[in-house]
Amino acid sequence: MADAPHRKIVLGVTGGIAAYKAAELTRELVRRGCDVQVVMTEAARGFVTPETFQALSGNPVHTEMWASRAPDTMAHIALTRGRDAIVIAPATADFIAKLAHGFADDLLSALCVARACPLLVAPAMNREMWANPATRRNVEQLARDGVAMLGPASGDQACGEVGMGRMLEAAEIADALAAYLAPKLLPGVRVLVTAGPTFEAIDPVRGITNRSSGKMGYAIARAAAEAGATVTLVSGPTGLAVPRGVRRTDAVSAREMFEAVKRHVAQADIFVAVAAVADYRPAAPRAHKIKRDGRALTVTLEPNPDILAWVARRPRPPFCVGFAAESEDLARNAEAKRRAKRVPLVAANLAQDAIGADESELVLFDDEGRHELARAPKDALARRLIAHVARLYGRAGKRKS
Repeated sequence: MADAPHRKIVLGVTGGIAAYKAAELTRELVRRGCDVQVVMTEAARGFVTPETFQALSGNPVHTEMWASRAPDTMAHIALTRGRDAIVIAPATADFIAKLAHGFADDLLSALCVARACPLLVAPAMNREMWANPATRRNVEQLARDGVAMLGPASGDQACGEVGMGRMLEAAEIADALAAYLAPKLLPGVRVLVTAGPTFEAIDPVRGITNRSSGKMGYAIARAAAEAGATVTLVSGPTGLAVPRGVRRTDAVSAREMFEAVKRHVAQADIFVAVAAVADYRPAAPRAHKIKRDGRALTVTLEPNPDILAWVARRPRPPFCVGFAAESEDLARNAEAKRRAKRVPLVAANLAQDAIGADESELVLFDDEGRHELARAPKDALARRLIAHVARLYGRAGKRKS
């Protein structure tokens, strides 16, 4: 949603202890550029005040059916018109039951019945309440009615118990909402992405690596999943969480990453090589730690496999996207890489500006020329890149047919 700053969301808050997370969710959605209209039940006001949500959203908070600011006191109708989605977070067992049976006895339940936009629900309740047969029937009914269920997760609960029923975290809900609302530019397409650094061992405690954080690769995997693709992510060592809906395979060295790509590439329609793969590795890594003795140490290096070039040379290669992190002569070096490896698209940036940062800028090089993607958060850049890839992939498919 970082690329859709005009998304308009109704956030419904019901009366559970997880209502404090709804405040964080409000802030997260606003940070991503959404206009958030909060509607609270009477029970929710016992946990968080309307003033909190008004301060975070910048909009008046609606709490009562008949004390509404809407024209003709028709808030249950007016509040959802022109909105992209309603998100109920937290959704208690009681409110889920209301939704399943079409009750409309307060403002929030009434506007859900009268809605003219999608409804997404983030459950939050005790594990026994979540497992109760009545709750299970209600959740199944909502699924049949086309309501999207976000979670719950398993974990520690406010009551002191542990199990299913914990509300997803704010960022997880925001990511799921972004994926739900994103244009499905790659429905059913299989995408293989590499991300992060590699580590080439010198001895058991030392090695050759680089400063890649993996953030761009993970953002691209997330954006591809949001676009409807089935995504496999081959990841070097990072501390990043796996994007929702993405399958991850871990690798450490360049050779391990190469073997993982070999296992998955035959099923891939698109291959995006984002990982900062080490070009060289120690020819003879030591079995034991090298002891410091004050003398110069020489480490002989040998080349690693060129994963992107190998994939592009396959008899029936997937649509290949390369990445070029350059320190100088960006355009010349990136275009030379694209032609040498015979790939249809290379995304390039200056390494000193991009590695480890949350924001970056990209320049895309393809057969049509140069396309600049202005500086933005990496998630936003990834969505723009995936949109460009989808256009080129669609044209390539038409040429083959």
